[in-house]
Amino acid sequence: MNIAILTNTFTPHVGGVARSVEAFAKAYQELGHRVLVVAPEFEDAPEHETDVFRIPAIQHFNGSDFSVVLPIPSGLYDKMDEFNPDIIHSQHPFLLGMTAVRIARTLDLPLVFTHHTLYEQYTHYVPGDSPTMKRFIIELSTRYANLADQVFAPSESLRDMLIERGVTSPVLVVPTGVSVERFAYGKGSDFLMKKQIPEDAFVVGHMGRLAPEKNLEFLARSVLAFMKEHGEAVFLLVGAGPSQETIEQLFAEAGMSDRLYMCGVLEKDDLADALNAMSVFAFASKSETQGMVLTEAMAAGLPVVALDAPGVREVLVDASNGRLLRVETEETFAAALQWVHARSSDERAALIAAARTTAEAFSMAASARKALAAYENLQPDPATRHHEDELGWDQIRARIYAEWDILKTVAQAGDEALSESFSVSDEEVKE
Repeated sequence: MNIAILTNTFTPHVGGVARSVEAFAKAYQELGHRVLVVAPEFEDAPEHETDVFRIPAIQHFNGSDFSVVLPIPSGLYDKMDEFNPDIIHSQHPFLLGMTAVRIARTLDLPLVFTHHTLYEQYTHYVPGDSPTMKRFIIELSTRYANLADQVFAPSESLRDMLIERGVTSPVLVVPTGVSVERFAYGKGSDFLMKKQIPEDAFVVGHMGRLAPEKNLEFLARSVLAFMKEHGEAVFLLVGAGPSQETIEQLFAEAGMSDRLYMCGVLEKDDLADALNAMSVFAFASKSETQGMVLTEAMAAGLPVVALDAPGVREVLVDASNGRLLRVETEETFAAALQWVHARSSDERAALIAAARTTAEAFSMAASARKALAAYENLQPDPATRHHEDELGWDQIRARIYAEWDILKTVAQAGDEALSESFSVSDEEVKE
């Protein structure tokens, strides 16, 4: 099968979607399928890539580490003709997501959409952020999902939310799996020595993009509250992003800059080594829709402390493989870290074993096979294919229909958001 994946984020960008696309593409190829990833240009991207088509893009959109593709992807249709895809798989409801709709309609191919995240929690990157903008994003992503033949949700929580919001296309839970062997055998002691972290330190760790939507200021304050009571504790951060300065400032104000270790972006063996150097994994994001980063940490044998949120509650069992917190206060989070710290050696071994068992249940191979089975079910009957002399006109007509679908989707999302905004305003006036 030839699978075309269109994504707004891809390596070397650091983030869950980029890692998910990379992981699925690799798994599909290992199972004998061809994959073409269509993604924006990013700074420091490899000069020579196979099975990747890069779209010119504006870098660092609105001060973020995202790239925004230019509106006309030059040469993309020629590339698609050459690749001859069987499936178009979109990873976003906007930018290249709209391009995915055009391609799927033009080539009369099934469109699959993975609803990765709660997009309304990212509107601070857009000028004019407001409650109306958030409602527009919710409506847009919901209506976009209904343009797809199949929707993938990374977790049961998100599937239920999408259906509640009005998604009528079939929704299948397909989490991004974890390559357990990749993270299970890191050299934690070597990493501690390299970073000059005391071998007996209690290492609170975190991995991911350092951005406001990850709730990192709350996380940093909570970790500081714990560290004030434990002089041997340090905070190890793997990742980069706009929130790095805020975290550094908080630790400086607390007089603990020497106990903060910022490692930047790490890959492959270095990443596995860093995870194995940690004592507990701390996570406060509520914008995730799957527990991918948590299962990666658990593959390294780490108990996790995290806030209850979609995607998190599917992998974290309170007091079994970590602590799942339903109350969001710095005191509660610090107390949960203290709970892990206070475990006896036998109790800690049980936490580690439970974490590894959870990771095994979310293997990448199983997720890839589930996705491929869904692709197969969407394959059209060859008998319904058009004759070659009809193809040109059919493609032109399909492009027109695609543009109409896109315009209608955006317009209806805007109408719904504005209608709700005016409704709220009327009620406020009555009060």
